[in-house]
Amino acid sequence: MVQSKLFKDATPVRFYRSESGREPVREWLKKLPRSDRKIIGRDVLTLQFGWPLGMPLARKLEDGLWEIRSRLNTVNARIIFTVRNDTIVLIHGFIKKTRKTPHQDLRLARQRMEKL
Repeated sequence: MVQSKLFKDATPVRFYRSESGREPVREWLKKLPRSDRKIIGRDVLTLQFGWPLGMPLARKLEDGLWEIRSRLNTVNARIIFTVRNDTIVLIHGFIKKTRKTPHQDLRLARQRMEKL
């Protein structure tokens, strides 16, 4: 694979893919309004070219798990990701409705991370 000079400093990003071939983060993104997808896409691109990054865009949740923190028009979106073999893997996306990351979202992200 030949890598262009434009993208040589970018960390590759991919979507988590389940055993059945589904890509839950991609599916979640497609359900969002176009304006929200643009904001999240810009944040993922910033992470890709700046990794490792910290607050306010990215925050470590626990060993092996971080979140991309996107501020949409009226809500906050989060994409939980991990890094495997120098690749950012987007494993779970959701709209955050509480101050703390919900336990069920963390549990799901851990399960998907273990399957990688």
